[in-house]
Amino acid sequence: MKVPEIFGENVFSLQVMQEKLPKEVFKSLKKTIDEDRPLDPGVAAVVANAMKDWAVEKGATHFTHWFQPMTGITAEKHDSFITPVAGGKVIMDFSGKELVMGETDASSFPSGGVRAIFEARGYTAWDPTSYAFIKDGTLCIPTVFLSYSGEVLDKKTPLLKSMRALNREALRILRLFGNMSVKRVYPTVGAEQEYFLIDRKMYDARKDLVFSGRTLFGAKPPKGQELEDHYFGPIKARVVAFMQDLDTELWKLGILAKTRHNEVAPGQHELAPIFTITNVASDQNQLMMETMKKVAAKHGLYCLLHEKPFEGVNGSGKHNNWSMSTDTGLNLLDPGTTPAENGQFMLFLAAVVQAVDNYQDLLRLTVASAGNDHRLGANEAPPAIVSVYLGEELEAVIEALENNRKYEGKGRQVMQLGVDTLPELPKDTTDRNRTSPFAFTGNKFEFRMLGATFSIAGPNIIINTIVADTLRQFADELEQAADFTGALHDLVERTFRVHERILFNGNNYSEEWAAEAKRRGLLNLPTCADALPRFADRKNVELFERMGVFTEREVRSRMEIMLENYSKVLTIEGLTMVEMAKKDIYPAVNAYLSELCGAAYRKETMGAPVKADKAAIARLSADNEALYFAAEEVERLLAEAKEAGDAEQTARFFADEVIPAMQKLRSYADDMEQNTSKKYWPFPTYGDILFSV
Repeated sequence: MKVPEIFGENVFSLQVMQEKLPKEVFKSLKKTIDEDRPLDPGVAAVVANAMKDWAVEKGATHFTHWFQPMTGITAEKHDSFITPVAGGKVIMDFSGKELVMGETDASSFPSGGVRAIFEARGYTAWDPTSYAFIKDGTLCIPTVFLSYSGEVLDKKTPLLKSMRALNREALRILRLFGNMSVKRVYPTVGAEQEYFLIDRKMYDARKDLVFSGRTLFGAKPPKGQELEDHYFGPIKARVVAFMQDLDTELWKLGILAKTRHNEVAPGQHELAPIFTITNVASDQNQLMMETMKKVAAKHGLYCLLHEKPFEGVNGSGKHNNWSMSTDTGLNLLDPGTTPAENGQFMLFLAAVVQAVDNYQDLLRLTVASAGNDHRLGANEAPPAIVSVYLGEELEAVIEALENNRKYEGKGRQVMQLGVDTLPELPKDTTDRNRTSPFAFTGNKFEFRMLGATFSIAGPNIIINTIVADTLRQFADELEQAADFTGALHDLVERTFRVHERILFNGNNYSEEWAAEAKRRGLLNLPTCADALPRFADRKNVELFERMGVFTEREVRSRMEIMLENYSKVLTIEGLTMVEMAKKDIYPAVNAYLSELCGAAYRKETMGAPVKADKAAIARLSADNEALYFAAEEVERLLAEAKEAGDAEQTARFFADEVIPAMQKLRSYADDMEQNTSKKYWPFPTYGDILFSV
């Protein structure tokens, strides 16, 4: 396989545009893409025709506006290119109007009260900064999704708005440092994706996996991940075949799939791409997850992307490696090798630290889901307490800065910017801290709290917006300064001193850190019910309105959608548990008990010992009866939840009442699994599933 030849073959990329479009049209479109300018209406028709011709040459018969509603996945409605002509014939046609805007029924997508139930119309609008691509014989055009009255209904629109805000404020900072050549600053992301591969037959045999994406029952197997022998170990032949096909399909879609390896748990793996501009990275991560499932099916496998598919086994996350770059190739979070770059780096670093400290709640709630609640803090993911890891060297730099003394770290020369405490720093100034939620890793921040199923758009909307707002404050102050160098020193020093509570280099899993974080005044929001209502706090609404990312109505809509999703997911899980308990586990154990009782009776009539039989019968009988009534209790609470109140009150009811009842129900089933004959147990066990591939 010649990878350079197939890479991007299904993408209407810049190279394809240059080949297919007239020179002036290409120049105009490229300016739109590079400088985030409005699209010239005269260009759309020419681009549409060229895009259609290219797609038809590759076998496409339909087109779709591919968008990202608040479901967390993508959506598409397919229309064919055919247009009737005289003589009962058809031609393949695609207009500029069809390229730029589409109309879809928006009534069944989550609206969170933005629209009345009878308002069904929604519009999709082309995002030319993210390339069109061909998938399954359909031309997919990345778009935004808006209501009839203009409210945002998707994740893409606010992401683009947050990127514009970051560009605007970062350019102000760069101008203060005398950089006039940069025309655009954009956030970049590399999203590492974790996932499980299991045999498709095992998946089909588990109702809980089919309905909820995770196992709701399951006892720990004799061997799990204790030996850590799976991590970075040899990849099994069946998995390698899947990975090779996956890479090929991703490369055809222009996705920079780079690294693949086994993760810690049996059956768990990871795929990491090379970083790219954030809105493109968001689109590509959605494509990556969809492609994983399709390729897995071809190999008789199922790809599990749930955050915690197996209790007691490492869950799956998504590491969001975020940075800021310029159109001239400068990474603004690279420490650099010159004094000007170094002072600039310290200012951008300070902006991120302040942003995270001021908006811990937003960062926490943007990774809040029913699934991720099981994973955060479980010795496989950071805890729900947000903190920033900078590493020992940068913390030493900050300490020197706060004490107004030179930093003479590891024999390097001290930087001269009129501020002796700002040193010249190496490119990689940190080790990694896998327990930290927000860790600096040399020239980027790794936000490690995301669950595997998450769209990365949500977290990056928040990161872009909070950093942009902090840069705005910094620019307002520095633009008024008579002595820029002195003002820069004072601002950086003050920022780190005021926000030093958010900095922590130690073990985020420890009980000592939880106590220390509380003493520092950091937030601890362990569940969705704790975190999500913070979205509509006054300071957060004011932030989004100030930066032009969300209106207050849109904020409240999103909060309502996320709260309702939490309750709906738990409702599905609860109903699934009740069905499995009553229809599968309870009768299966009763059947086994009948066999045990019969065997005990026969042994007793022969005078054989039956003490063990009676103990097993007593234990299973007690557990099975308790299981039945625990299922009844879950069923009762699910009915009661319908009357709990508004979205916030309902979520609180699920967190406080329903989840503990579900956990109690599970405990009886898991105990019985370990004491029931395998031929009677109605589902594949963890041992069967995790070692099935």
